[in-house]
Amino acid sequence: MESEDSYQESEDYYQESDQEDYSIDEDEEFNDDNNIDDDEEFIKNNHPEEECLEEKNYTVLKQEDIRRRLEDDIAKISSVLSVSREAAIRLLCRSNWSVIEVQDRWFMDEEKARKACGLSENKPVIQKTSKKKFFCRICLEKNGKKKAVSAACGHLFCKACWETYIRISINDGRGCLMLRCPQPSCGTPVGQDMINSLASDEEKKKYDNYLVRSFIEDKKTIKWCPAPGCDFAVEFVLGSSSSDSNFDVTCDCSHGFCWNCLEEAHSPADCEIVAKWMVKNSSESENMKWILYNSKPCPSCKTPIQKSQGCMHMTCAEPCRFQFCWLCLGPWSEHITGGVYGCNKYQESKDDEAKEYSEADRRERAKYYMERYAHHYERWAGNHSSRQRALEDRETMKTVNIEKLSQIQTQTEGMLKFIIDAWDQIVECRRVLKWSYAYGYYLPEEKHAKKELFEFLQAEAEASLERLHDCAENELLVHLNAEGPSEDFNDFRIKLDRLTRATRNYFHKLVTALGNGLSEVDS
Repeated sequence: MESEDSYQESEDYYQESDQEDYSIDEDEEFNDDNNIDDDEEFIKNNHPEEECLEEKNYTVLKQEDIRRRLEDDIAKISSVLSVSREAAIRLLCRSNWSVIEVQDRWFMDEEKARKACGLSENKPVIQKTSKKKFFCRICLEKNGKKKAVSAACGHLFCKACWETYIRISINDGRGCLMLRCPQPSCGTPVGQDMINSLASDEEKKKYDNYLVRSFIEDKKTIKWCPAPGCDFAVEFVLGSSSSDSNFDVTCDCSHGFCWNCLEEAHSPADCEIVAKWMVKNSSESENMKWILYNSKPCPSCKTPIQKSQGCMHMTCAEPCRFQFCWLCLGPWSEHITGGVYGCNKYQESKDDEAKEYSEADRRERAKYYMERYAHHYERWAGNHSSRQRALEDRETMKTVNIEKLSQIQTQTEGMLKFIIDAWDQIVECRRVLKWSYAYGYYLPEEKHAKKELFEFLQAEAEASLERLHDCAENELLVHLNAEGPSEDFNDFRIKLDRLTRATRNYFHKLVTALGNGLSEVDS
């Protein structure tokens, strides 16, 4: 049995931790009329501990890194086993590029290892006949001795047939790496030296690319980045303390993805939840289109409003000017006051009869599930679209607005890096918040203590993100549209920096807690 006391203790712990470390007082930190003293001292010393900066458990490999590792493995096997480069490649391909596995098989039974790969001993790769004429068994023609070519086995075929055989094999795909003599029943390998002597430049390039692909795709710890046009790979440290549930990686091309399932990065939801959620969306999202509109009426004057920016803080046009939350349509003035953020919580029906599974209540139960799904889907989709807009805004900031702001505020672009840091944090937190709603949808309803703790942590993180997004999106415009340097720009710098760091820590706590299965409230 779960205990409400255990949840209360955990909640008290998080609230106390927030107040001590990095909570931000609404009345003090975000009141533009307050004076912020000792700015330089704050920038230098008042940064909270950045718990989220953990050692990465993956390495991004560029093409030169991949080829260097490939050649290192080949050289290691060639040196340890005293075999040629061609034989080393064949042995590694046979063992999925595992150096340890090749050595184990070799030293356990060298003859068996050679036979499995078709390796012979101390014979040249290409042999030529001393006869004046020979009969090619592929084209069935007699040829001069200058056209005779064979692999180490000595089976002679004309050069033209060899070239055709190699060309077709390379065009057929990666199977060319295990190419063998065309003589039926002969298993002698055709190595890269022979390929290089008989293939065209284009075919040699393809063969080389297949070799690199084999090195990456056959290894268990390396995968290609799935971003279109990216030729980087990511090596993941399996079995590390943080790899059991979180496989999110970021390639040097800036594409973030899950190393395990190759979908977009989706922590704190695991791959199983993401798979179920995407299947559910594909079957039910069409039914949501009549629920989720492109515009919503202002709660005050009922004028239709279209959302054009990323944060959820909406302001109706003149003369109404009513401020409300895009998701729940509640007044913004009451939305996150006093440190309470309730938009993330799904309010279940209090009517217990609506939750019965009797035949008479099927419609009510179906409505309950549809509304619950609509709640989570709308917030999942809303944060997805907000993240897409934030990505565009960040790019605009980097390419256009930073230079403009630098000229207006007479500060170097390096001094304005805190703005880019804020947008980086917004983009990442929108992604985490998006998938936290998928996580919440599949959180068992009977786990009341875990559900309450999850909603509490999610609310704290989401409220902090909304403050950060609103500041970076709207308050920055005042300084961006100013005619000259703003007197309070340094106050804005400190406020945005504090918001960025506070939001980072709130989301770190959310991801950590969900990664641990909300074990704080386990009985």
